[in-house]
Amino acid sequence: MIKLLDSNYEIENGKENFNEEETKYLFTEYFLDFDYVLGDYSYGKLRLKGFRDSDNAKVKDINNIKNIDNYIKEYCSLGSKTFLLKKIK
Repeated sequence: MIKLLDSNYEIENGKENFNEEETKYLFTEYFLDFDYVLGDYSYGKLRLKGFRDSDNAKVKDINNIKNIDNYIKEYCSLGSKTFLLKKIK
């Protein structure tokens, strides 16, 4: 379990790619509203992207967790290392 700001997260996948120090540095209150946070290393830098459960009232196609594979293909560097954090409610 990882504590980011005042919320707890578990690493869904990519545990070997997760860097707690870098993630804490980039993680802001903006991400607290999301059910999942994807981290990807593109061009040597960590980027974070929020996703929501499909049944979340605020979900849109671009942040629907069902579309995460498409997001990785289209917006992440080919072969980039990723990890996925899931908010513990």
